[in-house]
Amino acid sequence: MTDKSNIIYMNTPSFTGRNVPITEIANVIGKSPETIRYALREGIFHFGVAIQSDKSDGYSYYCPDKRVWEETGYFSDNYS
Repeated sequence: MTDKSNIIYMNTPSFTGRNVPITEIANVIGKSPETIRYALREGIFHFGVAIQSDKSDGYSYYCPDKRVWEETGYFSDNYS
């Protein structure tokens, strides 16, 4: 894993904290949504978190735009 504590970015996008959809990330990095979800649950990808509900087997995912950009280089402010 690369130590990113010494990286200085000169021009960064205008992050909003938006939750980038799994399908959007999957399209950009060329992986299936299922692969993205699995990798987030297992801690393989570090651009988001998987949160398991106490009352179900399902998960919710949060992938903030800044972390997605830091890990993948992808950013879009074209969203609805």
